[in-house]
Amino acid sequence: MVAFTESSKDSIPPQRPAISIISLPFDQANQTEVAKTPAAESYCSAASFVSIATTSNESTEALDGKCINKSETWYSTLMQVAIPFFLAGIGTIGAGLVLERVQAWPVFQEVSGILILVPALLGLKGNLDMCLASRMCTQANLGNAESKREICKMITGNVALVQVQAIVAAVLVAVFSVTVGSITNNQFKMEHGALLMASAVFTATTCCFILDFLLIAVVFLAYRLNCNPDNLATPLAASIGDIVSVTCLSFISNILYRNLETHYWVVYLVMGIYVLLLPMWILIVRRNKYTKKILMTGWTPVLSALFISGFGGLVLEYAEQYKGFVVFQPIINGIGGNLVSVQASRLATMFHQTSILGIIPPHTKTWVSPCKALFTGVPSAYTARILIAMSIPGQLVFLFSSDYISQGGVSTVTPIFALAYICAASIQIMFLLYTAHVLIHILWRRKIDPDNSAIPYLTALGDLSGSSLLLVSFLILNCFGQEYGSNVDN
Repeated sequence: MVAFTESSKDSIPPQRPAISIISLPFDQANQTEVAKTPAAESYCSAASFVSIATTSNESTEALDGKCINKSETWYSTLMQVAIPFFLAGIGTIGAGLVLERVQAWPVFQEVSGILILVPALLGLKGNLDMCLASRMCTQANLGNAESKREICKMITGNVALVQVQAIVAAVLVAVFSVTVGSITNNQFKMEHGALLMASAVFTATTCCFILDFLLIAVVFLAYRLNCNPDNLATPLAASIGDIVSVTCLSFISNILYRNLETHYWVVYLVMGIYVLLLPMWILIVRRNKYTKKILMTGWTPVLSALFISGFGGLVLEYAEQYKGFVVFQPIINGIGGNLVSVQASRLATMFHQTSILGIIPPHTKTWVSPCKALFTGVPSAYTARILIAMSIPGQLVFLFSSDYISQGGVSTVTPIFALAYICAASIQIMFLLYTAHVLIHILWRRKIDPDNSAIPYLTALGDLSGSSLLLVSFLILNCFGQEYGSNVDN
């Protein structure tokens, strides 16, 4: 049972929040019925619920910043988000530079569909790792990170779950890339399809395995240092992941391609190894109480996100003809996905702490205007303002840095190009943050845990919207003769 109180004008001064904290013990029957989710189990173990009722926009906005960590202020949130944000920017710059160099390799020129694979694999890695980070952050913030035995169970189950999802999803991504590449090029080569499949599975599983342990270490270290892991873990999931994924895909596909004619059996050996490993991972997940349910219910968002990211790959394949697009595309996509994942993770934790699945807390609403969702009026606006303000100077830093490095120490970004890029990036981040607000509310109302479902949709939409808006910017600039690098070419 969750109880709420209404404020009285006589007893509470104007513009002051009314907060009621009521401890209600549960009998055994009620505990058994309520404790059907991890969040509800933690509530029942404490034998109480905390309900919060607010009477003003000021108090409503403060909830997002304080419900997770009562000592967290706006500047501490800013600092905690800024550090992994700029680390993530370095990773996306590196990914763009690597992609620019390797697109001239024979494997990228001869194997159709491999460029379609790049955004989908980056999105897949982000989806799986950031979902893991979000789940671990929620468990830590709910106080379930004290027992070493439970921590080991959480780590084992989540790592095994990500491996299962990575193998299955990478195969589907490769099938999609091969199909689309064959249709666009009017030819199909079996050996190229097998190469793409082996490269995709190897890249996804290897990168996820490495990043999972890094993220878990970050989550628990942040928790021990009294920092909010929601601000740190999800951006770090992409900071190293993007460049590692692009590098890994490039080298494994290049190695397999060079040996395709003489040692073609290596491709099938790689696939065979993962086919043998898959049942072992599934068995571990099914025996783990933290992940066995997700194994059956967590596929829809991951597979839907892969489908959406696939269209982003089509945009990349079309837009590679424009100079500089492959450098900036990972940056705009990665930064947008990183920031919205912070918002999604914080929102999910807030819901877990203030309500139970299926019940929207009284201090927030699903359908509000973009102005209220992004700037003032609901709890998520507290963090949204910080993320939007951070994205503009951050994108400018990454834009000029990547341009300077890729051009060998010469700046080719014109003020008009920078303005067009910032407009595209700003539209993307505001669209993603508003979508996150609405989507997480809808998922919670439908009793779907947003920790497992929200981030895949949001990062996939970030890939598609970022690539599309960047392409539109390039097209508009080209129409007016202001294409990227024109100040140097002329």
